Amino acid sequence: MKSNKLIIAAGTGFLGQVLTNHFRDKFEEIIILTRGESKIKDTIKYVNWDAKKTFSGWEKELENATVLINLTGKSVDCRYTKKNKKEILLSRIESTKILNKAVTRCANPPKHWLNSSTATIYRFSLDKEMDEMNGEIGNDFSMNVAQSWEKAFFKTETPNTLKTALRTSIVLGKNGGAFVPLKTLAKFGLGGKQGKGNQFISWIHEDDFARAINFIIENEITGVVNIVSPKPITNRDFMALLSKSVGVPFVVPISELLLKIGSIIIKTESELVLKSRNVIPKRLQQYGFQFEFSTLEKALKNLS
Repeated sequence: MKSNKLIIAAGTGFLGQVLTNHFRDKFEEIIILTRGESKIKDTIKYVNWDAKKTFSGWEKELENATVLINLTGKSVDCRYTKKNKKEILLSRIESTKILNKAVTRCANPPKHWLNSSTATIYRFSLDKEMDEMNGEIGNDFSMNVAQSWEKAFFKTETPNTLKTALRTSIVLGKNGGAFVPLKTLAKFGLGGKQGKGNQFISWIHEDDFARAINFIIENEITGVVNIVSPKPITNRDFMALLSKSVGVPFVVPISELLLKIGSIIIKTESELVLKSRNVIPKRLQQYGFQFEFSTLEKALKNLS
């Protein structure tokens, strides 16, 4: 039997589309909160909101919702200028706060609210796998944003709404996310290690991302959940497998200095590639979640 109503805040991007496609047949009604115009397209209702501090009618859609998923947040794929840093932080905090306000005002609030967070909340780690219980929270701009984000989410009590923070890693998908530019690099022979190459990458296939969220809803898992595949892989091995999957036999490694110069040119930050994200999905596995793409080889075979 189909559930009643799913709301996805900021659902027009890559991850929003992945979730919309996955849940299309599972909910009678899907509503996307968007900064774009309000419209109905392919049975999906798009409702305009500013993702900041204003109620403008969108908040009424939360009444009687089964599930609310909030994906709002400026992309971190940019230079960390003062202006961009402020936007990265505020886009996450303000949208979460106004949704908290809206949920607490509902007569019949959403049964379960899943809010984006990030696996970047854990410190740089070569030595230890980070799970939800024993993972060590770090202290730099990205980690502090993640902590503030989760604090804004959990601080307001919502007695009739379950809450889950999704500590998501790099999601690999055919039509978006990090996979597309990485694949392009590999095709041009630039698929060697980046920097030292020993830093870990935590990743998840787009199908497992959607399936994990579905699983969290079905099992009513609350608190923080790492949305990552079971085995982090070093950057060196990740790039080697990627190059092999696109059929490029030769690879050029990219030094840390070159990465930093290149990052300035393409207006991004080298930390997105150089940070070691050594994160595992302990809670998902404890609940018995089965990954379809548990290894990078399987994921790349499917995506290539």
